[in-house]
Formats: sequence, C-alpha cells, structure tokens
Amino acid sequence: MSKHFLILGFLVIFLFQHIHAQDRFTIPDTVLINGDTLLMLGDSLIRDEPVKEIFWKTGGNYNLNIQQVTLSNWAAGGASTFALNSGLSLFANYKKENKVWDTQLNVNLGFNRQGGREFQTRKTNDNFQFVSNYGRELSEFFYLSTQLDARTQLIAGQKYSRPPGSDRETRTKISDLLSPGYVQSSTGLNYRKTYADKSRISIILSPFTGRFTIVMDDSLSRVGAFGVEPGENVRAEAGVSIAASVNDIRLMENVTWKSDINLFSNYERFGNMVVNFNSIIRMKVNKYISTRIETVIIYDEEVFIKQDDGSSRQAIQLQNLINFGISLDF
Repeated sequence: MSKHFLILGFLVIFLFQHIHAQDRFTIPDTVLINGDTLLMLGDSLIRDEPVKEIFWKTGGNYNLNIQQVTLSNWAAGGASTFALNSGLSLFANYKKENKVWDTQLNVNLGFNRQGGREFQTRKTNDNFQFVSNYGRELSEFFYLSTQLDARTQLIAGQKYSRPPGSDRETRTKISDLLSPGYVQSSTGLNYRKTYADKSRISIILSPFTGRFTIVMDDSLSRVGAFGVEPGENVRAEAGVSIAASVNDIRLMENVTWKSDINLFSNYERFGNMVVNFNSIIRMKVNKYISTRIETVIIYDEEVFIKQDDGSSRQAIQLQNLINFGISLDF
C-alpha cells in the first residue's frame, strides 16, 4: 500500500510542476548578429521579417450613367430619348527615395438617342487624356520634372445643321481619332505637396515645352483644320507652359474636387495662350452611387468653330455634364 501512495505522490508532484510551468511566461533571449537583433527561444532563433516597402500605388474609378424617357400617345408632347455616359479613370503612382513617377489615364464616352430626328444617335461626350510625370527631388517640395500630356478623342465628331429652305438635317465630320490629337512634352520645376488628408497639389512651370498638333484625317488635313498647314498632318510648336492640378480636395463630407489646368504659349506669338481646363466635383452617396459635375473649358486660337450661319470663328469651347449613377472605386 505504501508503494502505491509513493507512486501517487510522485504523479501529483509531476502534474503540479507541469501545470505551474505552463503558467510561467517564457522570456526569450536577445542576440545581436551583424547589426540585426534576433530573438532566441530555447535552441531556436526567431527573426522578425522586415516590413516590405510599397513603391507603387494603383487604382481607379469607373462610372456609368443611363437615362431613358419613353413616350407613347403623350398629350403634352415630347420625344422618347435614351442617354448613356461612361467614364474610366486609372492611376499608377510610384515613389522611391528621391524619385516620383505619376501616371493617369482618363477616358469618357457618351451617346444620346432621340426619336423623330434625322440622325437619331449622336455623340455627347468623348475625351481621352493621358498624363505621365517623372520627377527627381531637389528639396522637400520642389522637383525637377518631365511631363508628357496626350489628348484626343475616340470616334468621329459631327456638326449637325439644317440648310436654309431644307426640311432635312445634314451632318459634316469636324473631328476624329487623332484629328485632332495633342501631344505636349515639358521639362521644368515642379512644386508638389501632399497634405494630411491625402489631398495633393502640383504646379509645374516649364520654359522648355514642345507641343504637337496631329490631324491624321485626310479630309480635315486638306483644309488645314486645327492649325496645321493644308495637306500636313503635324504642326510643331515650341513655347512655355504652366500646368497645375489639385486632387482629392475635400469640400465637405463625401464631396471631393479634382481639377487641372494647362496653359501653353508659343514663343512666336508669346502671350496668346492655349487653355485646357478640367474640373470634376464628386458627391458620393454610398459605395456604389455618386453624382458627378464635370466641366471642360478649351480655348485655342488656331481652332475655328463652325457656326450655325455657316461662318467659322475662334470661340471658347465649353462642356458641362451632371451625372448620377453607378460609381465603382478599385
């Protein structure tokens, strides 16, 4: 019997020590090897993996807006219409040490279809813009930067008119893909700053700017459209430019604003500015629904706009859209 009590006592002591050992904290030893601090637990070394730096930041937004009006035997009058507007915005930003590289692509396309007219389907929106900026840091907010800005449209643009005395509409092609196309390359001093709320501002002053106007459509090239020499496809200019942009400026809760303006002056006619202004105010309802107010203003003294009376003259080009629909960030 005494042997049994002795064995039982040893078991109780062993279990008590085992449970007590589990309640104690295990403190690893610290080892320093080649400047790296390592943790040693028993005979094993535990090394913390370094946090991987992220140099690229990418993302974008897609929006789709649809409007439909259907009328049948409607006493108040009117016409059935269908409108669609779609836009895609992509960005890829790189930052490592004293180097930055920001790239952005914006594409918009919209149509309107209305019954009871000669040409029922007509384009309402068509923009393609690609901007890429590479810079090296000179000080905290100043960079030496080179920027490439390319703009055009995707499909043909038409001018609709009704000749005097005619009951039918006619249309004339006034633009097309790369007719016009604008490519602007500039090198200069870039001031850029990112704020705590992630809003950003950038201003580039470039005394070394090359601007190329491209007209690839032969019918438009032959008449010297958009400032090219008749029969030529490219017009090259040298001058000075100022480009400024603001991104993700928070106007109020769920309302943000981004905008950019590009001014170019040819050295041969210094002071005559080519103006490109874009503005987007976005009012976000929820994750998938938003309202966008988009404004585009363009002025180029080499572009003559055909008027309803058949004459052509210089004019400010204005586009304004108010869209409500699906908006997806990614």
